[in-house]
Amino acid sequence: MIAQHVQDTVTLNNGVKMPWLGLGVYKAQAGDEVEQAIRFAFEAGYRHIDTAAFYANEESVGKAVRESGLPRSEVFVTTKVWNTDQGYDAALRAFEASLKRLGLDYVDLYLVHWPVSGKYRETWRALERIYDEKLARAIGVSNFQIHHLEDILANSNVVPAVNQVEYHPLLTQEPLRAFCREHHIQLEAWSPIMRGNLDFPVLQELAQKYGKTPAQIVLRWDLQNEVVTIPKSVRRERIFENADLFDFSLSDEDMRRIDALNRNHRFGPDPDTF
Repeated sequence: MIAQHVQDTVTLNNGVKMPWLGLGVYKAQAGDEVEQAIRFAFEAGYRHIDTAAFYANEESVGKAVRESGLPRSEVFVTTKVWNTDQGYDAALRAFEASLKRLGLDYVDLYLVHWPVSGKYRETWRALERIYDEKLARAIGVSNFQIHHLEDILANSNVVPAVNQVEYHPLLTQEPLRAFCREHHIQLEAWSPIMRGNLDFPVLQELAQKYGKTPAQIVLRWDLQNEVVTIPKSVRRERIFENADLFDFSLSDEDMRRIDALNRNHRFGPDPDTF
């Protein structure tokens, strides 16, 4: 089911509905900058905000959500446990601190930010408890490779609802995408527009063909690949532009041409060495 509207959702493996499009707030400054970005996002129709303890802006995210006037049930909030807080007890404490900073009664999705070697399994056990206590409506992971996911699946009771990874035309992660599909784990893209590295002839050509920007072409490609996407921006025009994806569809042939850009190239760290 491909998204037709900014508020369209995918149903996760536990029945929770998650919007296909969200606003990422990595590197957005706490205070006015992030609060204003979220206001712009809500104005543009977004109902999904993605933060993390590491971003140091959870207080501002929570404030913007609380002051938005939107019912809490209409806004999907994700946060993540950072690497230095991994392990069972530490992760439980970190979650409590995140919830307090957000000023919310629950989060919609809580993620293990990176697969910290020797610790992520215990961290996952903590997330299962948070989930059992209904403090997170869904739990998942971020930056997990197939072998990390296999380890979790073999040693836990709850299948991650989401795996948020670096995903874009230069890093299509096809084997990981297939594995997640097979195990009903929703793939979600961070850095979807490649940190603005969009100067590829095929993207320029398709932008002209569809009357869109190269960024919109890539975000539409995400959605048609059934990947949740969270482009980040603090600028009103860019936030609105990133949501203007629902009045066109890429042809199968054009989807394949974008797929062919894959170079297995990462802009961010490699999860196996980070």
